[in-house]
Amino acid sequence: MDPKLVVLEFNECISNGDVGGLGQLMSDDHVFIDREGNATRTKEEMLNGWIRFFEMFPGYKNTFERVESKGNHVFVLGFAYWSGENQHDPAIWTATILNDLVAEWHIYYDTEENRERFRLR
Repeated sequence: MDPKLVVLEFNECISNGDVGGLGQLMSDDHVFIDREGNATRTKEEMLNGWIRFFEMFPGYKNTFERVESKGNHVFVLGFAYWSGENQHDPAIWTATILNDLVAEWHIYYDTEENRERFRLR
């Protein structure tokens, strides 16, 4: 499967709060890294994290404006919607896709430096 399609499907699960769907798309050794560089390792640990996250932010959604891939690495530019108070939170996501599964999901601040780093200008 095209790595970009895996990322789009993964994001659809995030935007729908679909923990089961996320689990089907994660590798067992999945790694999630937040903007501060904190890592959550293993699929089981991250699924528990998603459950808590969706309880705290039930309306959370990601909107992707640009999706590019280089091999099995996908780079995304867009924004997150948290709530009515925080509707447009710019972000950059990267994903590593292995065997049609998301092995790593990493969120970065949308800065000029990161746009340059990932060639998202």
